[in-house]
Amino acid sequence: MKKIIKNLFKIFLLLLVAGILFIVWANYSIKKNSDPYLFYKTAYIPKTKTALLLGTSKNLNNGAPNAYFYNRIDAAVELYKTGKIQYIIVSGDNSRKDYNEPEDMQLALMEHGIPQDRIFLDFAGFRTLDSVIRAKEIFGQENVIIVSQKFHNERAVFLARQNGMKAFGYNALDVNQYAGFKTNMREYLAKAKAYWDLIFGVEPKFGGDKVLIP
Repeated sequence: MKKIIKNLFKIFLLLLVAGILFIVWANYSIKKNSDPYLFYKTAYIPKTKTALLLGTSKNLNNGAPNAYFYNRIDAAVELYKTGKIQYIIVSGDNSRKDYNEPEDMQLALMEHGIPQDRIFLDFAGFRTLDSVIRAKEIFGQENVIIVSQKFHNERAVFLARQNGMKAFGYNALDVNQYAGFKTNMREYLAKAKAYWDLIFGVEPKFGGDKVLIP
C-alpha cells in the first residue's frame, strides 16, 4: 500500500512539474511571438479598416469605475481620431440581461464623438478566442488592430495570427501594478489555456449570420 501511495505521489509531482513548465513555456512563446506586432503609439501602427475592441466590465464589483474599460475606450478613440481605423467591432460578454459589455462600449465610444454607424456590436465575445475568431468568421475581417492592455493583446494577437489573420495590437494604458496584480496572475494561466485551445482546435461558443462591414 505504501509503495502504491509513493508511486502515485511521484506521478502527481511529475504532472505538477510538467504543468508548471507548460505554463512558463506558453507565456514565453506567446510574448515572444506577439511582441513585434504590439504598439503604444499610433504613429507606428499601420492603417487598418477595422479595430477589434475587447470587452471588460465598465465597473468593478464595488461599483467603482474600471480603469481597464476606460483606458481601452480612450485607445480606440485615439485610433479613430488619428485616422488609423474607420470602424470598430466592440466584442464582449452579454450573457445576462443586466450585463452588456458591447453596449457599454458602444455608448462610451459615442460619448467621445464616434458615429454609431461606425461601431459594430459582437454580443458573443465571451472569451478572447471567441472575439478574435468571430471578427474573422462573422465580421469578415482578416486585418485588424486589436485594442486592449498589453498583457491581453499579447494573447489576442497571438491567437489571431495563429488563425491566419494579419493582426496588430494597440496597447491601452495599464492600471497600477497593485490594482492589476490579480488580473495579471489570471492572464498568466490564460496564456497557457490559449495554447491548449490551439492544440485541441477549440472553436467559438457561438456562430451566427455574417455581418457586412462596408
